[in-house]
Amino acid sequence: MINARTRICYGVGGGVYAIKEAAYGTFILLFYTQVLGLSGTVTGVVIAISLLWDAVSDPLVGSWSDRLRSRYGRRHPFMVYSTLPIAIGFVGLFSPPAAVVESSALLAFWLLFWSLWVRTFVTTFTIPHLALSAELSGEYAERSQLMGARLGFLFLVVLLLPAAGLALVFGPDQAGDGRFIAANYPVYGLMSAGLAIILGVITVMGTRHHTSRPDTGGEHYALPHLRDFVADIAQTLKNRVFRTVLTYEIAASVGWGCISTLHVLVGTYVFEFSAGKMALTFAVPGVLAVGLVWLLVKPLSQRWQKPQILRFSVWGMLIDTLWLFPLKLAGLLPPNDSTAVLLLYLLQITVFVFFFLLRVTNSMSIVADITDQHQLEEGGRNEGGFFSVINFTAKVATLVGPLYGGIALDVIGLNEQDLPGDVAWPVLAGLMYAVLLAAVPSLLISLRYTYKIEFSREQVNDIQAALRAEQG
Repeated sequence: MINARTRICYGVGGGVYAIKEAAYGTFILLFYTQVLGLSGTVTGVVIAISLLWDAVSDPLVGSWSDRLRSRYGRRHPFMVYSTLPIAIGFVGLFSPPAAVVESSALLAFWLLFWSLWVRTFVTTFTIPHLALSAELSGEYAERSQLMGARLGFLFLVVLLLPAAGLALVFGPDQAGDGRFIAANYPVYGLMSAGLAIILGVITVMGTRHHTSRPDTGGEHYALPHLRDFVADIAQTLKNRVFRTVLTYEIAASVGWGCISTLHVLVGTYVFEFSAGKMALTFAVPGVLAVGLVWLLVKPLSQRWQKPQILRFSVWGMLIDTLWLFPLKLAGLLPPNDSTAVLLLYLLQITVFVFFFLLRVTNSMSIVADITDQHQLEEGGRNEGGFFSVINFTAKVATLVGPLYGGIALDVIGLNEQDLPGDVAWPVLAGLMYAVLLAAVPSLLISLRYTYKIEFSREQVNDIQAALRAEQG
């Protein structure tokens, strides 16, 4: 059993990944298209290109950290040396010089360079941090608590950091709506950089006593050979349960990516929320949903199997997607300036985030259980390999979301510098249809695959008993 302090310090590390998610899910598309004037399609394509590098870097770092040998263990050296470069990356991402902004080609290159930089060092922090979870605890429900702590902090940062930015940095002033003032974005970049350093230090220092396999005899930092790298990936994909989880996770991530990317645009243009109200739409659902998951994850894990919770969660996400926008499209909601509209919007997002967070918590917990199955069947621990592959599926959201969102903006005709209240109704309706057309099919596909995941508590307990017998 691990204590609450260690669980919290481990969970804080999820916030490092969340800073990147907050940037790309909330502000990058708005900043580079509506503020700087880069084409929505070009912005989406550039972000998509940068994500292709993740397809290589994620499993490479996973394999590398599995094979690393040092006196500080396999995971912590990566986390330590990644923190400062992550902070530098956020400053660069939100601070293109005037000469760069004047050229669309240079601006696209600037976005590509810093996207590659940020994604690389977030990967070298996140994959070892995820792999560490499988080594901190092997208990069925406690693993879900660990993942709940990580994902809870992840979502708090994903929602509260943009909320703080909207309230403190992007609020209206004499120059107009702060979200459309380019000079505000470097301040948000500095805010993100400072938070990355703070969270990185906390999680490293709070988990340093749980060093993974310290080796004082012979340190080995070299990158794995290509054949070893390929073999590690092939080993993960041999596992049938993992392949099913992977397919389900990809579909769910696509839905989440499209919804989260378009969320700030829907709130800004369709419901005409001010920056202050938009801050509430991030902060309130985040705090409520994370608090509920932290309270319920242990009793739910003790009462039901993890695949059952997955199915329940995806059903909740799907149903919650299908009521607010149809009411708006049918003209059945009160005027945008009414308190009722804000409350209904908060309710819809809170429910969605709760089910999404519950879903991901159990997905990652199942992956931790799969690493034990792999060790029993194949004779080695490859936590980094499994978590790198599953983590890449989450990054599909940051590929599909901005790419789909950028193309959708061009198709529906939302132009640069369009202000809330001045956009024609067909464009607003198109924005809502864009969310529904992406979210509903992807969630239905995800739901189908949740019914194919079979990995019970009894199987996990038998596997761990066999591993203990082998070690004995």
